[in-house]
Amino acid sequence: MDTFFDDLSGTFSTYYEQFVNVAPRFVFGVGVFLLLYVVIGWVKRLTQTRLFSRMDDPLLAKFLGRILKVLLTFAAFMVALQIIGLTGIVTGLFTGASVSALIIGFAFKDVGENFIAGIMLAFNRPFRVGDYVELDGQRGKVVALNLRDTQIKSYDGRDIFIPNAGIVKNPVVNYTIDGFLRKEFTIGIDYGSDVSESIRLILDTLDGIDGILKEERKPSVAVQELGASSINLTVYFWYDTFDPKINVVQITNRAVDAVVERLTSAGVYLPGDVIELKNYADVELKSWVNPSDPGREPSVAKAG
Repeated sequence: MDTFFDDLSGTFSTYYEQFVNVAPRFVFGVGVFLLLYVVIGWVKRLTQTRLFSRMDDPLLAKFLGRILKVLLTFAAFMVALQIIGLTGIVTGLFTGASVSALIIGFAFKDVGENFIAGIMLAFNRPFRVGDYVELDGQRGKVVALNLRDTQIKSYDGRDIFIPNAGIVKNPVVNYTIDGFLRKEFTIGIDYGSDVSESIRLILDTLDGIDGILKEERKPSVAVQELGASSINLTVYFWYDTFDPKINVVQITNRAVDAVVERLTSAGVYLPGDVIELKNYADVELKSWVNPSDPGREPSVAKAG
């Protein structure tokens, strides 16, 4: 029994001496890591500030700042391990990097794929923060590009996080990258109307509506089709997506209201759907009376 306690005491003394030897280096190593982490945060902010002043794309600047922080944090962690004296762990991390990379590659395949896709998106830049896009079937405003996903805010206020790999593999539709976006609406005029004069009236009306571009992208009108009861004209106009004061819904409402009023005041008839009845039997046609409205007298159509 005395031998057991002597061995136990000797083992405890050995570990205690090792702890006393390692404790100062451990505390110093942790302190150095925390200090370096603070410096890394300062370097990240300084780098992003410089990038913001030199780039017109804050999306890329933020992404590069995050990449720099990750790399510097990893380097600071390695320095801390060296100070503590865990050189074997550092050597093992590098010598076993190939095996570890293979294992981690299989375990975190999607994470790595999205990370690489994020780097491709950051440098390729098919969209910027504030652009209205359609990504992987989702429409909205780009809010942020992260290491794994891209965040957009949909038109109804939802925050959607789309994996970067899915964006790289699918078409990207950017509605606002060049600052111009086209809207359209259709209006029908009577077959007896002067089409050329109606088009002139429409273009003259659009020229007086604020928010519609007149020089860079001029409005236009085209005959869409010859409908059953009207000649349908499609009205096209452009607006500036970079102007924060522009509200395309209000502009469209004003345009439609002004065009209808202008054509009506000019005597252009805007017909609704017309149903033509042909009486091939040459007999009197009697209208059907709705049973829910018995007070209404039936009308009689004469054959002709």
